[in-house]
Amino acid sequence: MSAAPTDLPPGRFVDRELSWLDFNARVLDLARDARRVPLLERVRFLAIFSSNLDEYFMVRVAGLKRRIRAGVAVAGASGILPREAHEGILARVRELVDAQSATFTDVVAPELADAGIRIVGWPDLTDDERARMETLFAERIFPILTPLAVDPAHPFPYISGLSVNLAVWVRNPTTGARQFARIKVPTNLTRFLDLGGGRFVPVEDVIGHQLDLVFTGLDVLTWSTFRVTRNEDLEVEEDDAENLLHALERELLRRRVGRPPVRLEVDDSMAEELREVLVAELDVDPREVFAVGAPLDLSALMGLAAAVQREDLSFPAFLPKTHPELAAVETAQPADLFKALRGRDVLLHHPYDSFATSVQRFVEQAAADPAVLAIKQTLYRTSGDSPVVDALVEAAEAGKQVLVVVEIKARFDEQANIGWARTLERAGCHVVYGVVGLKTHAKLCLVVRDEPDGLRRYAHIGTGNYNPKTARTYEDMGLLTANPVITEDVARLFNHLSGMTAEVNYRRLLVAPEGVRTGLLERIATEIDHHRAGRPARVRVKVNALVDEALIDALYRASAAGVPVDVWVRGICALRAGVPGLSDHIRVHSTLGRFLEHSRLFWFANGGEPAVGLGSPDLMHRNLDRRVEVLVSLTNPRHVAQIGGLFDLAFDDGTAVWVLRDAAWEPRLTDAEGEALTDLQSHLMATLPARRGEQR
Repeated sequence: MSAAPTDLPPGRFVDRELSWLDFNARVLDLARDARRVPLLERVRFLAIFSSNLDEYFMVRVAGLKRRIRAGVAVAGASGILPREAHEGILARVRELVDAQSATFTDVVAPELADAGIRIVGWPDLTDDERARMETLFAERIFPILTPLAVDPAHPFPYISGLSVNLAVWVRNPTTGARQFARIKVPTNLTRFLDLGGGRFVPVEDVIGHQLDLVFTGLDVLTWSTFRVTRNEDLEVEEDDAENLLHALERELLRRRVGRPPVRLEVDDSMAEELREVLVAELDVDPREVFAVGAPLDLSALMGLAAAVQREDLSFPAFLPKTHPELAAVETAQPADLFKALRGRDVLLHHPYDSFATSVQRFVEQAAADPAVLAIKQTLYRTSGDSPVVDALVEAAEAGKQVLVVVEIKARFDEQANIGWARTLERAGCHVVYGVVGLKTHAKLCLVVRDEPDGLRRYAHIGTGNYNPKTARTYEDMGLLTANPVITEDVARLFNHLSGMTAEVNYRRLLVAPEGVRTGLLERIATEIDHHRAGRPARVRVKVNALVDEALIDALYRASAAGVPVDVWVRGICALRAGVPGLSDHIRVHSTLGRFLEHSRLFWFANGGEPAVGLGSPDLMHRNLDRRVEVLVSLTNPRHVAQIGGLFDLAFDDGTAVWVLRDAAWEPRLTDAEGEALTDLQSHLMATLPARRGEQR
């Protein structure tokens, strides 16, 4: 990246870690939004808030602490030193955790009770319920508990990350000696035990009130729950692919033991002496201790919401439809995608368009078609029972050439991806791990087919993973095409990934790490030239995160030149919006809702002939410098209009969004009269087919 410009002021970047916490605060907003979000969905957003925060501590806070321990005293782009950043994070997290606890305890739990769904404690159980829980404890829980005492013969036990535990003080009635003990709540039990009639009790509460049976002959003085979060970020030195595989397997073993704590959560009623033991034995900074009023680990509410299954308290059922241009070639049999793609490119928008009848069907048809000679595929994250992997195995076993680029360093999916790699290798697929030093994050599939007029290639380029499960809940886009220019580009990129070339030049693709940042900077500069010449000029970007300083500075310069800039971001945004003299012409909106906004889109007015693209990269250093990422340009006028229409909706005054003003996010969910604004995703569910028809 270039040196810091002298024409832009210092302090123009928001701290990325605090910006992420602002994103999670918007998730918490959804848990409080009774007007737009049904009750059980609000319960799920409380769970998502917790799981998001867990990963944030395991990776981002862990990395920050590693820099502090290493003595790094260099400020980030925001000008904040690592130690100051850590202190700011802990203070902000404390505010958010308190707000989450209050939301659950004071708002959501009472509303659940009004709807006949209650989370109760042991004292609230009826005699019959207690009897049933005592039986359950004796038959199903007690046999798998492992109480661990701490004394000179028993050192303090290793506490696994994210497990819920009971800290217990016991006393020997003969000697009066007191002792600390720990019990891990079994993870093979549902967290909230179903009592029937819409009543649930936390499993730790059942265990806590049966401790006399666990510590026989001892007096149980007090007990409380706690939870530790550990550093889970992997550090693997790369050499060659096979060494990388073994090194990663060793590092995954280390992840299970020996990782330092980065957070300690305790029940806010925990006795001070229990807390002091935990802080001392775990070597946790007291500032990293969070006393929680609600039950620990509210991510478990996801299981509760699934167990209740109340349609009246959930989002209306939604069934993705086959894309109309693929449905047109359906008969009694599934659509012939190759026939459809010989006539036109197809722009997919998931989950509104079915993944199963488009992308999944594309791979499955390729595997089963005798005319297909080869399939090349990237895999970053996929589901546990992936039909895409099954199709690739089927293709290899049928004698087709199958190349799979498996990213085994995909965070928290490393173990699963190692398993996929082994499975694919055993089936005869050529499995490679991409380019040494880079993660392969691009979403690509290439099919080579022998047809009467010669070999023809077909490709899919997307913004999301080849995961049928997340495709139902993540908003993503993709292009299915037989365009020979694009498919040749994709073929050359796969040759690069498999180690045959050092390709950096493509006609319809921008490829990181060499080309995405450079290509986007050139596009932004071109918009400035168009504006100065009096031609239509505008920049529109949709990403999950905007952090890259060079691109943010380019957007600031575009704004200073008078070019309108619209940034549609789900999560982190290090840019300050609407600051006089810096970003007067920049608007930043965020959309959160039923589906996780995940697509990455780029739209430039280009003097009246819009230049539009989609692909895998977010505008972050890791994506642009340390990953293989792909953007493909779209030229079909209907596709260009469809993406332009999405930006129009996201920036329409009647659409519910969060608006960034300088560095602060403000919800804009109702109009001046208090009426709810249009929910973008609900609008698309209802109108996308009609809007497509208008664009034909």
